[in-house]
Amino acid sequence: MSVRETDARTAHADGVERLLASYRAVPEASAVRLAKPTSNLFRPRARADAPGLDTAGLTHVIAVDPEARTADVAGMCTYEDLVAATLPYGLTPRVVPQLKTITLGGAVTGLGIESASFRNGMPHESVLELDVLTGAGELVTASPDEHTDLFRAFPNSYGTLGYAVRLRIELEPVQPFVALTHVRFHTLADLVAAMDRIVQTGTYDGERVDYLDGVVFSADESYLCLGMQTAATGPVSDYTRQRIFYRSIQHDDGAIHDRLTIHDYLWRWDTDWFWCSEGFGAQHPLVRPLWPRRYRRSSSYWKLMRLARRYDIADRLERLKRRPPREWVIQDIEVPIGRTVAFLDWFLANVPIEPIWLCPVRMRDDDGWSLYPLRPRETYVNVGFWSTVPVGAAAGETNRRIEQAVGELDGHKSLYSEAFYSREEFDARYGGHAYRAVKDRYDPDGRLLDLYAKAVQRR
Repeated sequence: MSVRETDARTAHADGVERLLASYRAVPEASAVRLAKPTSNLFRPRARADAPGLDTAGLTHVIAVDPEARTADVAGMCTYEDLVAATLPYGLTPRVVPQLKTITLGGAVTGLGIESASFRNGMPHESVLELDVLTGAGELVTASPDEHTDLFRAFPNSYGTLGYAVRLRIELEPVQPFVALTHVRFHTLADLVAAMDRIVQTGTYDGERVDYLDGVVFSADESYLCLGMQTAATGPVSDYTRQRIFYRSIQHDDGAIHDRLTIHDYLWRWDTDWFWCSEGFGAQHPLVRPLWPRRYRRSSSYWKLMRLARRYDIADRLERLKRRPPREWVIQDIEVPIGRTVAFLDWFLANVPIEPIWLCPVRMRDDDGWSLYPLRPRETYVNVGFWSTVPVGAAAGETNRRIEQAVGELDGHKSLYSEAFYSREEFDARYGGHAYRAVKDRYDPDGRLLDLYAKAVQRR
């Protein structure tokens, strides 16, 4: 063990002790929550009545084993820091969620997805074992062979069964560059059919595909973005300056090509928060040169959006223009690939939001995951849409209609944003019976919030 690794493990042990001490300091009548400087949740929450848990010592990579292709990582380590630690070895996590400040623990307990998900599943499927601070204040190691019930129920529990303190994850080798092919489609049926073939074969026109996602601009303008790892050197694009990645994929017909370093490919969406930086003026040709480059990142836009929501800035501007307030529609949903065209047709006809992000995913694990209703070895398509629409007659009207449409198509939605399910429907969709059994065992006194209370009741 190197001196650096020894120091990292010592620092981690100190961080764990600080975490446990802060847990013991929370009054028994108060709910236990994390104190974190960043978040990728997009739903309002009630204010905490006690200090959050001290996670300041749990933000680092503990060790990388390049031979075993594994990493031990503290639960609050961001993917930005994790990738920075693994890339020098020519390795990355199997799935790298597209926003830099997503933490590994957050991606596992709250789920994550990216363009490698059609072959590597989701981040929690790459976890070999994890140390969890449970609601009972105990530190347990969960794995496929130990505390298996907690291991299987942890994904999609959003911190209501415990907090990941350390995770050992699988890594995969990567090449230094990614060659990109952006393929234009004029019908959604053709795009989804091509996506399905790529997922099944791992190839497009005889070439290997390592990464796969897509963008829908309208019913007759959509794209698949195909990535192939390569060691071949040559010119690369840079979308951290004036050029905007999602605009670079647009063209009239056929396919166009591009190249990025593997680092820039992993973070291609972060610079402009996909396309949502437009709402802050960061894509305006006169504003963009003045916007400091270090602030062109998702974390900056998230802070601005949080301020805007706190002070109702958007609604105030709408009132000045004598227009009704807006409803936030920030969601990721998944439907079986055979139902994707039906959902997109419905969405485009009923919800005035574009572009729309597409990302296919197949779960690798045949045993399934207690709180996550994707069927193993079946292809689903994640559909992401993030914007606002005019308010309807009832609170959350558009979000409720989306929930209903997704359910009718045998799909479900992620829980990082607002949800409106009844308790009965929520339990049926998100493993309520299994959840309660694990909750009773690892949080018998209810020190952590209940999943329904957190995801739907905004506590």
